[in-house]
Amino acid sequence: MTIRDPAADQAVREVVARRARAVSAKDAAAAAACTAPDFVQYSLAPPLEIADGGRALSAWFETWDGPIGYEIHDLKVTAGQDMAFAHGLVHLTGRKLDGEEADIWFRQTLGLRRLGDAWKLNHEHDSVPFYMDGSLRAAVDLSP
Repeated sequence: MTIRDPAADQAVREVVARRARAVSAKDAAAAAACTAPDFVQYSLAPPLEIADGGRALSAWFETWDGPIGYEIHDLKVTAGQDMAFAHGLVHLTGRKLDGEEADIWFRQTLGLRRLGDAWKLNHEHDSVPFYMDGSLRAAVDLSP
């Protein structure tokens, strides 16, 4: 049985918010500072798994013209002494270099662990639902 720790819940929220601010600012080093050395990400874009220490994030930042809107909504956190889970909805907005305007909502689940005195993201899973009508199209037109 995991005993909930309200102080840990708040510390986890702060790490998640710090990483969201780093993504908005396109600051790969600050985003990476929020992650464990063995951080693994299941992102919206290929490949199926990213475990590269932030190189993919830096490359992704270079595809944006200006800042990235990256807001986490309805974040729920459950933290124990050494492990935590968080989930919520992310609203991603901005302009890509090719002029495309991004405005998408997606689901995000995070796994964190305490390393020494700090909470670090250990796993991130982002997803969008897809239409089950045979088209297999991503349902990127949904919003809460």
